[in-house]
Amino acid sequence: MCLALLPGATPLASLDVEITGLRSAKGVIQLCLTADAGAFPDCKAGGNGIKRTLSAAAPHIRFEGLAPGEYAVAVIHDANGNARLDTMLGIPREGFGFSRNPAIGFGPPRFNAARFAVGVGGETQQVRMRYLL
Repeated sequence: MCLALLPGATPLASLDVEITGLRSAKGVIQLCLTADAGAFPDCKAGGNGIKRTLSAAAPHIRFEGLAPGEYAVAVIHDANGNARLDTMLGIPREGFGFSRNPAIGFGPPRFNAARFAVGVGGETQQVRMRYLL
């Protein structure tokens, strides 16, 4: 029996995230997926988000079982694998990217600039990496 057909069952959605424009396949990708503006972009505030680490050599991930809604994704190319975004004078030395590929000013974009809808049919987001140094 399909759970989606049961009365009161919440339909679930899937999300594919494809990361493009990596400078190299070295290191890992640190990814944050959240529906909470307060947890964007690092999934730290309140713990409302999904953090994943994947190989930079295979920059694709699929999330299944998501509730339909509004989400945002933030990505860091942690080329040296030290589990943080390295900076020089506040400027990122490693790659970064966001869902919907918004314009970047000083600091990360707001949640609303990276927000996208995930419906029952699923969604694909392509995140383009950016490197400033």
